[in-house]
Amino acid sequence: MNKPAPPFPASMRHGAALAVLLATVALGACSSDTGAPESAATTPHNVTLTQAQQQSIQLYTVEPSSYQTVTDTTGVVDYDQNRSTAVLAPFSGPVTKVLVSLGESVKQGQPLATVVSPDFAAAVDGYRKALAAARAAAQVAANDKDLYAHHAISQRENAQAQSDAIGAASDSNAARQALLSLPVDPQVVKAIEQGRPVANVQGVIRAPVAGTVVQRSITPGQLLQAGSTACFTVADLSQVWVLAQVFDSDLATVQIGDSAVVETGAGTKTLPGKVTNVSPEVDPDTRSVTARVVVDNSGDLLKKQMYVRVRISSAKSERGLLVPVAAVLRDDENLPFVYVQEADGSYAQRPVTLGVRTGDRYLIASGLQAGDKVVTEGGIFVRFIQTQ
Repeated sequence: MNKPAPPFPASMRHGAALAVLLATVALGACSSDTGAPESAATTPHNVTLTQAQQQSIQLYTVEPSSYQTVTDTTGVVDYDQNRSTAVLAPFSGPVTKVLVSLGESVKQGQPLATVVSPDFAAAVDGYRKALAAARAAAQVAANDKDLYAHHAISQRENAQAQSDAIGAASDSNAARQALLSLPVDPQVVKAIEQGRPVANVQGVIRAPVAGTVVQRSITPGQLLQAGSTACFTVADLSQVWVLAQVFDSDLATVQIGDSAVVETGAGTKTLPGKVTNVSPEVDPDTRSVTARVVVDNSGDLLKKQMYVRVRISSAKSERGLLVPVAAVLRDDENLPFVYVQEADGSYAQRPVTLGVRTGDRYLIASGLQAGDKVVTEGGIFVRFIQTQ
């Protein structure tokens, strides 16, 4: 039988506790058996609320629902390695001038630096000589063909002349391609082919792709080694990578194709992304696996080595019993529980096992079944009454 709550001790009529207790008394006390044995105090009893007290709580009916697992973690911004290019010295020699600054936007083919290079000069001279030899051999082949037609030379001599012309033309094409691969200004190639002199030609290091100069490794006077000296890095920063850390407990839920949201700090704009790779190896320092998230960076908000927060949402939909986060309370041993409405209208403390958190809901692994009604808003109020 329900009885009014006993009077409160004077020692509790202070501060915030007094306000809470007085409000509870105004609504009406719950029933409790003050004559129960002392050992029963350790066993949570059901709570019965008056009609007025019922207005202070809200109930949620537990039903199977679809959800997507969300993994919250951190990551580091890096250049998109598929959109960044390391520029190596195409020829040897000392740098005479650096033509671009760090952070400058460049177009494909734009000059980045000039170099006094014997390799470059040798390539220019090599093409000039090969071109002259090819033209001479072609002239001889044409003359011999005419002579052979008039029976002035043998077929063997004519065949040799034609073969020499083909070989010289091949050498000329190879020398031209070698010159273009350095690369060289097309005007220089045109001048050689027109027979005009080319004097004091310097080697030019050019941007292989359009983008931003994100690294500059050379200075005027520095001696470059062809094919080995790193000079610049040019990257397209409109898209970057975020390397997110995924730990053991979340590995099964993060897959290629999952959507992600990247946040640089409180109150800043969030950027959408997508998981494009999950590393097969564990980082020995962090004991985590790296998930690569590709993010659109058209606003240039993300910078290399910036730390960001990453929320990865699983593309795979699952079903289970979920309850609002507000419904889950903790007991004196920090174990989770909820208040469930029983058939007689009372509220019982029910221990639960929590699964993953998805948004503002917890997956309940055990402790509840479909159709249960749990207290969401007002759970702390019910707990206060239960402890009286």
